[in-house]
Amino acid sequence: MKVNDVEIQDDYSETFSAQLCRVLITSINDKWAYEAAMETKGLGRSATAPPCEATLERSVSASDTPDGRPGYIVQMMDRKAETLEKCLALRLRKGAVPNPQTSVFDWLPIEYKESELDLEGSVIQRFGDGYEQELELYDNRLMYRIPRMDGLFHVQRKFAITEAVTGGMFLILSDSIENCLHAAEESLKAASLIDEVIVKCAASGSKVGAKNYTDMVATTNHTYCPTLTDLDDSQIDKNVKCIYEIIVSAAREPQVRQGMKVGIEAATRCPGVLGVHTANYGGKLGKGKIPLHELFA
Repeated sequence: MKVNDVEIQDDYSETFSAQLCRVLITSINDKWAYEAAMETKGLGRSATAPPCEATLERSVSASDTPDGRPGYIVQMMDRKAETLEKCLALRLRKGAVPNPQTSVFDWLPIEYKESELDLEGSVIQRFGDGYEQELELYDNRLMYRIPRMDGLFHVQRKFAITEAVTGGMFLILSDSIENCLHAAEESLKAASLIDEVIVKCAASGSKVGAKNYTDMVATTNHTYCPTLTDLDDSQIDKNVKCIYEIIVSAAREPQVRQGMKVGIEAATRCPGVLGVHTANYGGKLGKGKIPLHELFA
């Protein structure tokens, strides 16, 4: 199969399930809302190490937030709800609490809710040192009101979670770093327009486990490294000079599939793209399968 005259590998992306919460962080202006959201996201690009995966989804205008101030949505995921609950509190404590004039809201659509996380007893609630209050604010949201030096910090006590799909992935093979980076940027731009989808670019291209070491959760995907094409198990030829991995996640699989589809279409319209591949690991990563050809059936 070809898309925009670029060959698409006949293989499937191996996905896995994870617990997802969706958090809205607002502040007095866009600068501080963005700063707080980025601090909260922190080192969240990879799911292979704590404190959980976290990705900046998009901005929200002041007219659409509960407190009438600009904000940003951060999605957080982990395979276990109890781990996600701890990571949510830790990320908010390190990212949202210290930044000026921030408030934090649960932003997962109500129809997705399957369970919830509770910040009672967490480092967030106890940061108030007994001076915090629990109130119903902003259309009956149960909030903690915590005093701090610039006024009051408001954070919702409970956050809805749902079982999401993550790991929808494809690899952009290109003839140069510049062309590959451009294709990745166009792919990210297109996929991010799908509602509630989060999409990331990874240069590390990790695989599950290791070939030459033990006790490693993930290591470089040597079969797709342009600097290792002399290896017997290399999956690429010497014309490929750069590969970027595009990872798509969402609350529901149809959104992941749509994000992958438009991302591939955007990448294949760019010069220098030699092919689009994917990778799977015999079920070691997860049980889900998204065949690339099926996206265009």
